[in-house]
Amino acid sequence: MTRTLRGAIALAGAAALSLGAVATTGAAAPDAAPAAAQEVKIGLLLPESKTTRYEKFDRPYIEQKIKELAPGAQIDYYNAAESASTQQQQVNTALAKGDQVLILDAVDAKSIQSSVQKARDAGVKVVAYDRLAQGPVDAYVSYDNRKVGELQGKALLDALGDKAGSGQIVMHNGSPTDPNAAEFKEGAHSVLDGKVKIGKEYDTPNWDPNNANQQMSGAISALGKGNIVGVYSANDGLAAGIATALKSAGMNVPLTGQDAQLDAIQRILLGTQTITVEKPYKPEADAAATMAVNLAEGKEIPSSLTRTTVTSGSGEKVPSTLLTPVVVNKDNIKDTVVKDGLYTVKEICTPTYADACKEAGLQ
Repeated sequence: MTRTLRGAIALAGAAALSLGAVATTGAAAPDAAPAAAQEVKIGLLLPESKTTRYEKFDRPYIEQKIKELAPGAQIDYYNAAESASTQQQQVNTALAKGDQVLILDAVDAKSIQSSVQKARDAGVKVVAYDRLAQGPVDAYVSYDNRKVGELQGKALLDALGDKAGSGQIVMHNGSPTDPNAAEFKEGAHSVLDGKVKIGKEYDTPNWDPNNANQQMSGAISALGKGNIVGVYSANDGLAAGIATALKSAGMNVPLTGQDAQLDAIQRILLGTQTITVEKPYKPEADAAATMAVNLAEGKEIPSSLTRTTVTSGSGEKVPSTLLTPVVVNKDNIKDTVVKDGLYTVKEICTPTYADACKEAGLQ
């Protein structure tokens, strides 16, 4: 297990132990009303479902941890389907239902600010999840997003080797309404600038793979396929659209990603994607759930989860947990996503990928 992954798991474990200690010391006498009877109502608002992580990992992990910490908790779930206005309406619904805490992964970090303020005015706490919403947020959990971009940029340079100076790369940076995308971009540029020539660079609205596919096809037409030596993709969803465009053009060049989606792991095995960045979902989900349950019960968030302060786009200083990402390549699939329980070898190594799995030592 990598040092960074051990750190992420240890952080999540510390949160669980800290919460357990609070629950133990707060236990009532046998003839008193049990503490568990306290009502806990939490709204979980996720941004979209095109990226597989949200429905496959984030939602179930968060809900599982909430139920573990507060078995009688009411969880109201909403998915905004990439619509900022829909998410604003969902916040209104959650407030009307009497949710005490919102775990909010914003579609648009700026436009949701008025909804965050509305929650504050109603006495409702907001835990920003994965993306830091603007407005008076009470806590934030995510990964070190600039570090993600740095890891992606370094992996691309390593894959390019001597070709870094002989051609151009294309950059696909993600949605302009997602503050994380700006940090990925900043981190990648800090590594790539001056080392490679950037022939085309795109922001990709809504993290839409179809948009990325069209952008990549346009870049190939404009630059010429013989002049493109690599592609920076901010996540695996975009990489899927980009890989399709590259294949259509008869190209196979180094390509980055993020989120460790199953299809990305399989592309890495085939050699049509170079790396992805794994951000283990369970430590992030557990931290958000722990924050939310503590706030719903009127308690302080464990200090182990508020060691960092991050300044939001609207200037608020938010107590935060920032976890450490991990690069996944063909050589360490078994020691990362398989060992972490993200996927089984059976899930990865379907018949189409059997030979590649054997070559990578997975079977």
